[in-house]
Amino acid sequence: MAAAAAAAVGGPQPPQAEVPAPGLALDKAATAAHLKAALSRPDNRAGAEELQALLERVLSAERPLAAAADGEEAAAAGGGGGPGAAEEEALEWCKCLLAGGGGYDEFCAAVRAYDPAALCGLVWTANFVAYRCRTCGISPCMSLCAECFHQGDHTGHDFNMFRSQAGGACDCGDSNVMRESGFCKRHQIKSSSNIPCVPKDLLMMSEFVLPRFIFCLIQYLREGYNEPADVPSEKDLNKVLQLLEPQISFLEDLTKMGGAMRSVLTQVLTNQQNYKDLTSGLGENACARKSHEKYLIALKSSGLTYPEDKLVYGIQEPSAGASTLAVQGFASAAGTLGQLDSSDEEDQDGSQGLGKRKRVKLSSNTKDQSIMDVLKHKSFLEELLFWTIKYEFPQKMVTFLLNMLPDQEYKVAFTKTFVQHYAFIMKTLKKSHESDTMSNRIVHISVQLFSNEELARQVTEECQLLDIMVTVLLYMMESCLIKSELQDEENSLHVVVNCGEALLKNNTYWPLVSDFINILSHQSVAKRFLEDHGLLVTWMNFVSFFQGMNLNKRELNEHVEFESQTYYAAFAAELEACAQPMWGLLSHCKVRETQEYTRNVVRYCLEALQDWFDAINFVDEPAPNQVTFHLPLHRYYAMFLSKAVKCQELDLDSVLPDQEMLMKLMIHPLQIQASLAEIHSNMWVRNGLQIKGQAMTYVQSHFCNSMIDPDIYLLQVCASRLDPDYFISSVFERFKVVDLLTMASQHQNTVLDAEHERSMLEGALTFLVILLSLRLHLGMSDDEILRAEMVAQLCMNDRTHSSLLDLIPENPNPKSGIIPGSYSFESVLSAVADFKAPVFEPGGSMQQGMYTPKAEVWDHEFDPVMVILRTVYRRDVQSAMDRYTAFLKQSGKFPGNPWPPYKKRTPLHPSYKGLMRLLHCKTLHIVLFTLLYKILMDHQNLSEHVLCMVLYLIELGLENSAEEESDEEASACGPERCHDSWFPGSNLVSNMRHFINYVRVRVPETAPEVKRDSLASTSSDSLGSLQNSGTAQVFSLVAERRKKFQEIINRSNSEANQVVRPKTSSKWSAPGSAPQLTTAILEIKESILSLLIKLHHKLSGKQNSYYPPWLDDIEILIQPEIPKYSHGDGITAVERILLKAALQSRMNKRIIEEICRKVTPPVPPKKITAAEKKTLDKEERRQKARERQQKLLAEFASRQKSFMETAMDVDSPESDIPMEITTAEPQVSEAVYDCVICGQSGPSSEDRPTGLVVLLQASSVLGQCRDNIEPKKLPISEEEQIYPWDTCAAVHDVRLSLLQRYFKDSSCLLAVSIGWEGGVYVQTCGHTLHIDCHKSYMESLRNDQVLQGFSVDKGEFTCPLCRQFANSVLPCYPGSNVENHLWQRPSNKSIQDLIKEVEELQGRPGAFPVSISSETNLSKEMESVMKDIKNTTQKKYRDYSKTPGSPDNDFLFMYSVARTNLELELIHRGGNLCSGGASTAGKRSCLNQLFHVLALHMRLYSIDSEYNPWRKLTQLLEEMSSQLGNEEQQPEVPILYHDVTSLLLIQILMMPQPLHKDHFTCIVKVLFTLLYTQGLVALSVKCNEEDRSAWKHTGALKKNTCDAEKSYEVLLSFVISELSKGKLYHEEGTQECATIIPVAWSPESMEKYLQDFCLPFLRITSLLQHHLFGEDLPSCQEEEEFSVLSSCLGLLPTFYQTEHPFISASCLDWPVPAFDIISQWCFEINSFTERHAEQGKALLIQESKWKLPHLLQLPENYNTIFQYYHRKTCSVCTKVPKDPAVCLVCGTFVCLKGLCCKQQSYCECVLHSQNCGAGTGIFLLINASVIIIIRGHRFCLWGSVYLDAHGEEDRDLRRGKPLYICKERYKVLEQQWISHTFDHINKRWGPHYNGL
Repeated sequence: MAAAAAAAVGGPQPPQAEVPAPGLALDKAATAAHLKAALSRPDNRAGAEELQALLERVLSAERPLAAAADGEEAAAAGGGGGPGAAEEEALEWCKCLLAGGGGYDEFCAAVRAYDPAALCGLVWTANFVAYRCRTCGISPCMSLCAECFHQGDHTGHDFNMFRSQAGGACDCGDSNVMRESGFCKRHQIKSSSNIPCVPKDLLMMSEFVLPRFIFCLIQYLREGYNEPADVPSEKDLNKVLQLLEPQISFLEDLTKMGGAMRSVLTQVLTNQQNYKDLTSGLGENACARKSHEKYLIALKSSGLTYPEDKLVYGIQEPSAGASTLAVQGFASAAGTLGQLDSSDEEDQDGSQGLGKRKRVKLSSNTKDQSIMDVLKHKSFLEELLFWTIKYEFPQKMVTFLLNMLPDQEYKVAFTKTFVQHYAFIMKTLKKSHESDTMSNRIVHISVQLFSNEELARQVTEECQLLDIMVTVLLYMMESCLIKSELQDEENSLHVVVNCGEALLKNNTYWPLVSDFINILSHQSVAKRFLEDHGLLVTWMNFVSFFQGMNLNKRELNEHVEFESQTYYAAFAAELEACAQPMWGLLSHCKVRETQEYTRNVVRYCLEALQDWFDAINFVDEPAPNQVTFHLPLHRYYAMFLSKAVKCQELDLDSVLPDQEMLMKLMIHPLQIQASLAEIHSNMWVRNGLQIKGQAMTYVQSHFCNSMIDPDIYLLQVCASRLDPDYFISSVFERFKVVDLLTMASQHQNTVLDAEHERSMLEGALTFLVILLSLRLHLGMSDDEILRAEMVAQLCMNDRTHSSLLDLIPENPNPKSGIIPGSYSFESVLSAVADFKAPVFEPGGSMQQGMYTPKAEVWDHEFDPVMVILRTVYRRDVQSAMDRYTAFLKQSGKFPGNPWPPYKKRTPLHPSYKGLMRLLHCKTLHIVLFTLLYKILMDHQNLSEHVLCMVLYLIELGLENSAEEESDEEASACGPERCHDSWFPGSNLVSNMRHFINYVRVRVPETAPEVKRDSLASTSSDSLGSLQNSGTAQVFSLVAERRKKFQEIINRSNSEANQVVRPKTSSKWSAPGSAPQLTTAILEIKESILSLLIKLHHKLSGKQNSYYPPWLDDIEILIQPEIPKYSHGDGITAVERILLKAALQSRMNKRIIEEICRKVTPPVPPKKITAAEKKTLDKEERRQKARERQQKLLAEFASRQKSFMETAMDVDSPESDIPMEITTAEPQVSEAVYDCVICGQSGPSSEDRPTGLVVLLQASSVLGQCRDNIEPKKLPISEEEQIYPWDTCAAVHDVRLSLLQRYFKDSSCLLAVSIGWEGGVYVQTCGHTLHIDCHKSYMESLRNDQVLQGFSVDKGEFTCPLCRQFANSVLPCYPGSNVENHLWQRPSNKSIQDLIKEVEELQGRPGAFPVSISSETNLSKEMESVMKDIKNTTQKKYRDYSKTPGSPDNDFLFMYSVARTNLELELIHRGGNLCSGGASTAGKRSCLNQLFHVLALHMRLYSIDSEYNPWRKLTQLLEEMSSQLGNEEQQPEVPILYHDVTSLLLIQILMMPQPLHKDHFTCIVKVLFTLLYTQGLVALSVKCNEEDRSAWKHTGALKKNTCDAEKSYEVLLSFVISELSKGKLYHEEGTQECATIIPVAWSPESMEKYLQDFCLPFLRITSLLQHHLFGEDLPSCQEEEEFSVLSSCLGLLPTFYQTEHPFISASCLDWPVPAFDIISQWCFEINSFTERHAEQGKALLIQESKWKLPHLLQLPENYNTIFQYYHRKTCSVCTKVPKDPAVCLVCGTFVCLKGLCCKQQSYCECVLHSQNCGAGTGIFLLINASVIIIIRGHRFCLWGSVYLDAHGEEDRDLRRGKPLYICKERYKVLEQQWISHTFDHINKRWGPHYNGL
């Protein structure tokens, strides 16, 4: 093949190829077939040449690129023959040639057949949804495409779904990255065996065509890259890439053909000969030459020899004759890398300037600078990658290169090429404008290459991968170094990275560091790194760039002007660039065999630290007022030490430096601890908030185990090896509280303001407690650590599972073993915590599932020290203590305010035993003694916290005392021996009982002690004797520390080769302004024990309160662990300590008894100055104030609760006092209303009407009722669809339009109700206000700028009393209750009289109660509220008339509003009235007022008495036939087609209000006869012919019985005979029979049918009666609902109750002879069915049994929804939406915020909410699992109804764990939808501006 290609390169063009172009175009296939045949011959030279010539011409880069370069303008100006055409032609040719004459698609299919699909290798780009299974993954970066994941078996695994950030590829089938058990079904079979061998001729053409094609592509890339002086603009590059889109896509398609094609491509891409022949640029072809020149220019200008870079990249230096990869020469370069020039090393006289900064330099003499082409490409693959980088990783190219990876040979070649270009990648990345995108693309590639251990090892060995990476990182950072200002600003030689540079701020280094961490996770690679001394030196150099970065200097005078936020960058950089590689390395140092590695790291770490101390010129005092939180070198050192002791059994002392180095090491970490205390004491307040941010980040869960934990561990190590007195005094000096530690009552602090002293002292003691009691690195096992961390977090607050995972510091390296969510995590969690399932607070926020600590955890494991260490916010410590207090109260263990409990510690690892010497050193004992004394004497600035910590330290000392008590008797003569010190020995146990008599202190002259002592010296001669005995002691911590330091230094530097200049810093000498200090002597006469006992008295407030418990119960001394002492306050703590002291030594026991025996003289009454008293009382007062506040709050809360219960039962229908608006007691007074704004009560009057606060909203809930009980399911596949035909709204719509087709419009509009969709629902909170008060309230709202989510201009407001959302006021009709009662008295008029009265009343012209001329305020309000009601819903839901604007429309709309409200109330009561009573809706119902408003307006439209349906119901009309004579105009709607409930409302609203009860009953009775007849007709239509004739017969026989009119059989037979006269029953063709199911009708089933038919009407009527007349609804069983309601409505004669089987017909009360009126009604039907039998029948069968509305039923598992919808295309714009959503009411799929589907400025969700819910939309956002509610012009996030196994939402699917439906939440959502309470319950509403 190569020979053939070579032959065709040069030479003249063979003549036969010059076929005229058109012929070629027509016959590509033939040419291809001919060439294929030619090439198949044994001697294929001619064929090869011919093919080459053809390709030369077709793929000539000249034509298209000339067009691309010169013809750009032409193309833009519309030159059709632009570049596009030629390229398409070329692609067509290639496809034809590859297929060799056949069809291209068949060719593809043929190649695919030979695909040995062992790997999936699907490549995806950003935002793709993939899966990661930690159970199956070997590499932490493992990922699977959705298809492979679902085809594999991962039940019970720890997996999650995630959105790819940078893109990735599927690893299914790759056993290097994941376990085979997790492979999917397709990739389990090792299929290479059974795939046949590829036939030679199938891919033969490809082998010839592809090299030319790829070369052509490379020429394009070369051409397109114009290297201008500046960086080429994005636009130019993108233009070229757009032109190349089809070519690259073509290559991408080839890779998808499977393994066979990929191996051909690999051959082509890696064949060096091909590349050489085609690209050398030596041929005569000018174009090729030009292209080669451009390539060379690009190489050169790629700055592989940048002048400003002091490095000529060794990486790209091929040795002259090297045929291997270009990296060979790098080895020699890397060799010199480690060995820094030795001259540099010793040159420490300080003359070294910044120019000679110690850097790792690749000394230039090893390089030959004359080599121009530093990077030499030897194959297409290498040059392709070069251009890919140059063009900043275009997505298409990346995808192509990655698609090839399943080919093993390619994978290795590509990885090597990638490494070879690594440095070039870094430079391009640094210059790139789009570094984010580019970073993602780089990692997309590198993660595929470096996650594979085998590959990483191979490249490390063959291409020096590690050296390249470390060097590249080093040089990347070198570009942003600045001089360090730490310590010695002028002379510092240390350089640090500048966190303000873009490189750090934008995390540009991230891809390179991420690759480095990735390869260090492989053991074989990490071991090479740890063995290579040169590399370790370079790496420590790199780390030292971060040592001391982002230095903070304390602002002392004014607030800093500009708060820099660089600290984010600094913390991120230390975590990512230093800590994570460190954790990676540590994970390979787990066993004894790896000791050597640790020694290496520790050695070079110490060297780097020593260099650092020298560079910053550090001796022993840190510079004041500076702190840096970044000490990565210290932390490397600490973590490797910890690992060495814990896992590798190394002897600690063998890796520790000398004392002097330890002293230096401890300074900076200690400085950080002191600074934390300063920051929390507000001493850094002038540095702005960012310094607090740093202090928080330092301890925050993601950082703490790489920052504060190593620091504290290092301090623990130093403390265990240094002199304890030195260490303790250093601590107090660093915390600046030395001067406070004096017995004197006043002191001078030269370095600290008085206001900060207390908190700094607390800080110092707390630090000591943490230092001495923390065991994280001192002997705890991993599981114990996990448990301690978890307990600490749970004690602060209840936590969700995910927040616990987040808060527990995980080992940042994924291979460490403790993965969050791993087995141990779950088992520890279940051991320490109980799960609280999510509860629902109606009207509140949704709760998540929480974990709360078990009781025994509070009892035994609560550890305040751990809590203090882990809290980011100080309030969390308080929160933990409050919870602890609550637990003790609840369990009855301790009633008061407890102190933090003392917790026993796990035993120390033997290596760290020295740490406990801190507790047994005189310095600490003096401090403790002093503080106890000061607390007892009530000196200022001491707090309970200080006492608590002092006692904690004493207790720690007793717990950890050395067993030295044997010489107890000897030490009794102690005081004589020890002249130099306060205490005889260093053991706390014996020092506790040592009495100190006198102390000499230095005090200001103003101090009270001075005067007192001067008296003492004259009066008493004891002074002299004292001074001789030397007991009086001046103690100065500072002096002690200096002395010790000097000793240590002298000891370690006996050779004295280095002169130490102890910096006596001026800050310890007192400033001149201070008053002189004099020496005074205090008489003390106390021991620690006696102080403790006195403290006990002081705390308990009683004399002699302490009585040694062992005197009563000797047992106590034998079993010391007494639960009584484990929880309690300070008193308990003192008792516990005294008991422990007594246990430890007999002497102590005796002395305690002695002290207690001396009846303590009463504490002298303190002479407290006013100032001291202030400070003393402050705490007490605070405490009292707190309690008062608590009490007030509790009282307030209970008040609020009771108010809420009375005023707002939004969601608690049960517990609730009824708020009747219309009082139903027989008072002779008018209804009185309270105005919630002005507070006055009074009746509503014409002039000053009162109104109800109401919310009007359009609702389509009714329209969503269906006739089947099962709610519809949300479609989750293409087959499932929801059609809205069977909804209530659709059925009613169809009915109305059918009527309008055949009958008179005005009559149609009276025959039905509208409002099933877009009906107006009115609800109130029950509060009333004067309408004029309301207007002024609205004005004030309008002027108030801060509006909360509602728009005043639309009339929206919140009720002034209960803050419920409202948008209108419904006027209350003035009227007294008296007439109500008169109206209700039953009269004995006959039904006929009543009917006449009703007709007369309806006939009266309607008018407002007062004549229109004098329009009152009330009538105005009535009008305006009516306008509001109309405007609530859209026009399309109001106008159904054919003639727009007809009054019939308004009429229909008004009575339908009443209907909507009644129907909705019925639904709220559960669809029936069985429960009876006044339900919630009743209490706050505004139907009464609404009825008045509607009735007043309805009466303005009088119905022409001709057409009033009332007459048709109650009178026999004579001339029936004459009505039908006028055929030309449409007839009226037959009365049997009328909706009876609508008739009821029309009749009642047409009557003058208030209504007489008799008239109401009359109307109901009349309408019931019609309803019953309709039921009979429908029944007759439903049954078949023989049933009908049978009934007709049986009924006819009984027709003459006495109560024939009340027997359904008779009536039914009559109906049938009447209707048989028409054509209603005739046209039952065959098609009809199918629809009617033959039912065997029995009398029972017929009765039931009739009752069910009538029930909806009875329910609505009863509700109406309840509201109009205030009668209660009786409750009943479902079976008897019909009879109860009918008797309640007065349909059932009272005497009828007795008869046993109840028959609905007995309720009938015919106003005129039944048979006459029925035949009259049937006649109308017959005359209609003459013409339209089908429609006539359809209109008769009314479906009256609507079930309750429901939201769609959702599947159990969220994944089913997600998988179907997140890839689904939108039906409108046919794109896959960025934010897909689905409507939970009707299942419509919409684009949220999608501009693609925007119509007239409304986005699709808003539009849909108007069409589907009349302004209310409930959408499930597919990509977020959250539900969003749209209500009118506002929206809110409702929450999620899908929770994970731990009861938590997963908004935005960030965690990607499986989610399951939470039925309770969904019920709550549905309830809020049905009850229309979204506005009241959800609080966070915002405007959506139609953009959703």
